[in-house]
Amino acid sequence: MENKEKNFVSAVIYVHNAERRIENVLNMIIGIMEENFEHSEIICVNDCSDDASVDAIKKVSDKAKTTSVSVVNMSFFHGLEMAMDAGMDLAIGDFVFEFDNTNFDFDPEMIMKIYRHSLTGYDIVSASPNKREKLSSRFFYKVFDKFAENSCAMTTESFRILSRRVINRISSMNKTIPYRKAIYAGSGLKTANLKYEVKIDGRGNVDSKEKRYRKSLAVDTLILFTEFGYRFSFWMTSAMMLISVFMILYTVIVYVIGHPIEGWTTTVLFLSVAFLGLFGILTIIVKYLQIIVDMVFKRKYYNFESIEKLTK
Repeated sequence: MENKEKNFVSAVIYVHNAERRIENVLNMIIGIMEENFEHSEIICVNDCSDDASVDAIKKVSDKAKTTSVSVVNMSFFHGLEMAMDAGMDLAIGDFVFEFDNTNFDFDPEMIMKIYRHSLTGYDIVSASPNKREKLSSRFFYKVFDKFAENSCAMTTESFRILSRRVINRISSMNKTIPYRKAIYAGSGLKTANLKYEVKIDGRGNVDSKEKRYRKSLAVDTLILFTEFGYRFSFWMTSAMMLISVFMILYTVIVYVIGHPIEGWTTTVLFLSVAFLGLFGILTIIVKYLQIIVDMVFKRKYYNFESIEKLTK
C-alpha cells in the first residue's frame, strides 16, 4: 500500500491465559498495522497469565517489521480495568485501539473501518457484534441505563478506538474510577458504535478468576455510577420504618382494647421504636455515603464536544 496513514496508532491488548488465541490475534493486528500505517505500536498487557501466552507473543513479535511490539507484565492479577490502564498509560499513539479480550469474532477489515469512521469527527468509536447479548449483559446495561444520571445507551463491545483528545481528557479526570466505559460515556466527546456480522466463532473459555472479577466489577459499577444502590437502600429502610410505625400503632391499639400478655406491650413497643430509630439512622447514613461517592468518584467537570472558530 503506497499511501499509508500518517497518524501514529497504538493498539493495547488485554492478555490473560490466551495462549491458544494470541498468536492469530497478533498476526492479524501486525498485518493491519504494517499495511495501513507508517508508524504503529502494539502493547500486550499480560495480566499474570499462567500459560505460555508471553512465549506466543514473543514468537509472533519477531515477524513484525515496522510495528513495535511490547509486553507489560503485571506483578499479579489486576483485572481488566487496571491492566488496561497500565497499557494505556504507555501508549503514545495519536489514536489508540483498545482490545479488551482476544476473542476476535469479526472480519479484520472492521479494524480499519472503525479507524476511518473516527476520522469523520468521532473521538470514541466502538465495534459491537450484531447478535443478541447474553442475559446477564442485557440486565446489567438495562439497570445501568435506567439508574445512571445520564443515559449512556452502552452495549457489549468487542473493541474501540480513542483519539488522543479523549485520552488527555480522561487522564485529568478521576482515575480511581474502576470502569473505563463509564468514563468514556461521561467524557462529553462525540461517540459512535458500529455493528458487525459475526464472521468467526471467537468465543474462548474464561477462567474462574476472570469470571469472579467481572461479576465484582459489575456490582461495583452499578453502585458507583448509578443511583441503584442508594434507591434500593432508601426504599428498604423506608419500608422498614413504615413497618415499625405500624407495629407501634398496633401495639398501642392492642394495649388499649385488648388483653395483652404482661410485658408483651412494653417489649414490642420498645423494639418498634428502636427499629424505627435504627432505620432512620440507616437512611441518613445511606444518604451521606451517596454524597461521599458523588464527591469522590463522580466529581463533575465541564465537558465540551468541540470548539468552532467562527472568525479569523
